[in-house]
Amino acid sequence: MSATRRFAGAVDRIERLGRAGLDPRTLRLEVLEEVRTAVPFDAHAWLLTDPETSVGSAPLADVPDLSELPTLIRLKYLDPIDRWTALGDRPVATLQRSTGGDLSQSLRWRELLSTHDVRDVASAVFEDRYGCWGFLDLWRSGPRSSFAADEIAFLEVIVPPLATALRRGQADLFVTPGAGPERRPSGPVVLMLTPDLAVVGETPASSDYLHLLVPPEAGASPVPASAYNAAAQLLAVESGVDVNPPWARTHLDGAVWVTVRAARLADGGQPERQNVAVTIEETVPGERLSMFARASGLSRRETELVELLASGIVTREVAQRMYLAEYTVQDHLKSVFAKTGTRSRRELLARALGA
Repeated sequence: MSATRRFAGAVDRIERLGRAGLDPRTLRLEVLEEVRTAVPFDAHAWLLTDPETSVGSAPLADVPDLSELPTLIRLKYLDPIDRWTALGDRPVATLQRSTGGDLSQSLRWRELLSTHDVRDVASAVFEDRYGCWGFLDLWRSGPRSSFAADEIAFLEVIVPPLATALRRGQADLFVTPGAGPERRPSGPVVLMLTPDLAVVGETPASSDYLHLLVPPEAGASPVPASAYNAAAQLLAVESGVDVNPPWARTHLDGAVWVTVRAARLADGGQPERQNVAVTIEETVPGERLSMFARASGLSRRETELVELLASGIVTREVAQRMYLAEYTVQDHLKSVFAKTGTRSRRELLARALGA
């Protein structure tokens, strides 16, 4: 089969997967298998991101040494080259092209990827007008050449439909509370990390949350990947690499969403040597509604409408606040119902607010 036909077939299958309504994890797993048929790679890391902060969560990764994951995440966030928040109009970049063949310009290559004989990394960002929904790194090691122009073009073609699919997949995770079984661990969840992202302490409920956020292999300990990402973003902000705040909202189970936040502990020492506290707590209604609105593709006015409804006011007052006729408010509400797959205000607010 020619390369052109191989690429075309893979694009068609990936676009069909994007329209299939798969959950974000299943979608990524199946898309990776299709990508591999067109663009071979040796390792990968594909994370969902909070659309507002671009901080990663819910990782799907296959890397040579899982014990290096904290280091890999820290370096990924601190490396300005091909950072997913700085690709601009390019949905895909490669390390070979961005460094002009001098991979040593890249922090993560110098300190980690070079030890695995990585020769190139293709980085893709899945972003639309509602925010950033994920980023993907594909590694090539050993005798493989760098990513070719037609392979990069293939990745650029599949990014837009997958950005939409990831966003819609996130929206589908906002289910009506009580619609099915859900696990909601009790107790405060705090992890203490060193500046190198090694876990040095945690509260008793932490393990329960981590098992739900990134289910480990049978018999294995949970990996605090979401905590690593929030903490790494804190380091990036402190280093001037990025300006987005170090937190991310992510789905836990059932109707439950949680927010992961990182902050330095002030112990009187040098700031860069102070430990990092990462908290995991149920997402508050306002932040949950904002995430729901973005994932559902609501316009600014539609989001304002849902926010006003959430405050408990009636249609007449909503119309006054929005400077609209009542029938126009009803038209906006019909559009919101269509975009969110809901049929009533009660159902809409239950999914948006989680109560």
